[in-house]
Amino acid sequence: MKRQLAVAVIMLMIFLFNLPVYAGVPTDTVQANVNKVLDVLRDPKLKPASAKAIKKEKLRPIYERMFDDVELSRRTLARNWNSLNAAQRQEFVQLFRQVLEKAYIDKILSYTNEKIVFDRESTLSENQVEVQTRVVTASKEIPISYRMILKNGTWKVYDVVIENVSLILNYRTQFNEILAKNSPEQLLVTLRQKVKEH
Repeated sequence: MKRQLAVAVIMLMIFLFNLPVYAGVPTDTVQANVNKVLDVLRDPKLKPASAKAIKKEKLRPIYERMFDDVELSRRTLARNWNSLNAAQRQEFVQLFRQVLEKAYIDKILSYTNEKIVFDRESTLSENQVEVQTRVVTASKEIPISYRMILKNGTWKVYDVVIENVSLILNYRTQFNEILAKNSPEQLLVTLRQKVKEH
């Protein structure tokens, strides 16, 4: 009897230690959205170059569900967020989303069946976590972390850290330089121009 109990305990320990360390709602949320993106990218009907616009249209609602645009924008501008009025903030959020799409859409669309590994979930604060993942290619591994915040019962991404480079901090530096010498309206003019160029 004791031996059977010991074996049962050992089996339970093996099972527990082999469970994924990332189990949690934030990771499940990221994984579900990433899988939806992969479904679009792997769709054989959307492989031709002519289907690029359709792919973008299919990816937009996934992005909207996954990301908190306002939180991303507010954290990117940091203290400068308060220098924008309500209308300017609203426009900034919309323009910034378009800038990000232009910057990253081609990289996302160039996906060629790389493997995505979900490593672990770390608590940053009571309502913030970081979900660590890796994109595994034939030649290297690219670490990508999703920083998430819980709002109204839903986990959403407010920052992405790719190879130790934070999306927020990268753009904050650029926007701070503009706002150090110019008005918030000039920042919006710059972003409008950037969106129009593409």
